[in-house]
Amino acid sequence: MARVLVTRRLPEGGLDPLVDDGHEVLQRSGDTPYTHAELVEAATTVDAVVCLLTDRVDEVVLGAGASHRLRVVGNVAVGYDNIDVAAAQRLGVAVCNTPGVLDETTADVAFLLILAASRLASDAERDLRGGAWSGWGVTQYLGYDVHGATLGLVGYGRIGKAVARRASGFGMQVLHHTRKPTGLPGYVARLDDLLAECDILSLHVPLTDATRHLIGARELALLRPHAVVVNTARGPVVDEEALAHALYTGALFAAGLDVYEREPDVHPRLLTAPRTVLLPHIGSASHATRTQMARVACQGVCDVLAGRKPSNLVTT
Repeated sequence: MARVLVTRRLPEGGLDPLVDDGHEVLQRSGDTPYTHAELVEAATTVDAVVCLLTDRVDEVVLGAGASHRLRVVGNVAVGYDNIDVAAAQRLGVAVCNTPGVLDETTADVAFLLILAASRLASDAERDLRGGAWSGWGVTQYLGYDVHGATLGLVGYGRIGKAVARRASGFGMQVLHHTRKPTGLPGYVARLDDLLAECDILSLHVPLTDATRHLIGARELALLRPHAVVVNTARGPVVDEEALAHALYTGALFAAGLDVYEREPDVHPRLLTAPRTVLLPHIGSASHATRTQMARVACQGVCDVLAGRKPSNLVTT
């Protein structure tokens, strides 16, 4: 039996793999996040950690744990930019994530943002709830059609492809850009060329040094004035200051965001920017998906502790 630290409360049933394997699960009674110092200390007392994307598992945490008994970290997320994976590999600590679990659910939210931003749904609802709507008018809340539009996908992994499938039902032309040629229809080799062609831009790349501020002022200027930008990837992929400026000046029609550069803080200019739909990182937030994410992360931990190679092992 191993000792496993679970940093936050997980959906009911999410811990089942750990419980079924008879491991000792250590959790706080509430849902208060661990500070970095607390996480460093706790890592020295356990064989495994199950964490969330809001937990910073850096080399300090990993080193403290690896010098004692830490063997594996399970991240309840598909992205793992909160974990120093290179340090983990040097220290002999395995890292697991949740690939393939949240693809469809996150794609649903991406398309929700595409529709809501393109059709000015948030602006219209705000006016309605605030008593500012005086009745139907032929020139009110004029957005842009999603059906028949050109969708540009940056990143074409599982989530990007799931968004593309949804777009096909709206008769959209779908283009995509990735670092390496996909050999698939709609591939555009240069990001600049994709930006110039699309009506709607949707981002589906992991956060790395290469993708930080991938979409900044220069890239936004290449988009058409009626374009819509949607981000369900990671907040720092977009330069929020540049995005807010484009929205205020009318250089960009609308934006739909589910992720932010400094979560939970949101850039103040985005909070007041026109034609902007903002969601609090709910991309994977369905009962079934979040529960399965927890189970997959915990199962990866169980596999490592049992000497098996998990299917969700992260490698660099």
